[in-house]
Amino acid sequence: MSGPMLRAEGLGYSVGGLPLLQGLDFTIGPGAPSFIIGPNGAGKSTLLRLLHRLLPPSTGQVLSAGIGRQAMLFQKPVLLRRSVAQNIAHALSLAGIQEPGRIPAALEEVGLPHLAHRPARLLSGGEQQRVALARALALRPDILFLDEPTASLDPAATRAVEAILARTAQRGVKIVMTTHDLHQARRLAGEILLLHQGRLVEQAAAGTFFSSPASAEAQAFLRGDILE
Repeated sequence: MSGPMLRAEGLGYSVGGLPLLQGLDFTIGPGAPSFIIGPNGAGKSTLLRLLHRLLPPSTGQVLSAGIGRQAMLFQKPVLLRRSVAQNIAHALSLAGIQEPGRIPAALEEVGLPHLAHRPARLLSGGEQQRVALARALALRPDILFLDEPTASLDPAATRAVEAILARTAQRGVKIVMTTHDLHQARRLAGEILLLHQGRLVEQAAAGTFFSSPASAEAQAFLRGDILE
């Protein structure tokens, strides 16, 4: 199967000599969404930023193939004091894209065409996250990184975002996402990467991971035990 692929080789990241991630070796291939899970402090958000190249690794490297453009969505959307449409236009301008037709198309994708001229920061939390998602999708990325994008949303807003992500994945956009919600991972993930104490404990197809986890850490995590 052709499409975006990421490869981590000896990947590590330290702050003040303290390793947050160390010795990560894995490949993320094209296809269904890849979910990075693990207890708090496992290094999920840091790993996502390394893969998106927002942070330089302390050790190792991230290699990629088949990726023309990529985008990232954060837990709390950062929106400008402008209209919804102007927020998307600004992102397109920064990327050097002069195609205003992408703005209504992106808003249609997230179900918000009627809010194009509303001040973005006055929208509800769920609507703001969908604006941020529209802004990312307007770039037409090959790979989309998402850092717990529904963590602060109510169930209805979460379902709306998940539906958008499912449609996005079906169009061939590779999704790499962190979450603390195992039910969400069961609903959306094609594969699971489990982090614990800055190390990759297990990587497996989602169905295999949830039905027969191979590692003791994964078994404990799925039981709800606190990993030591």
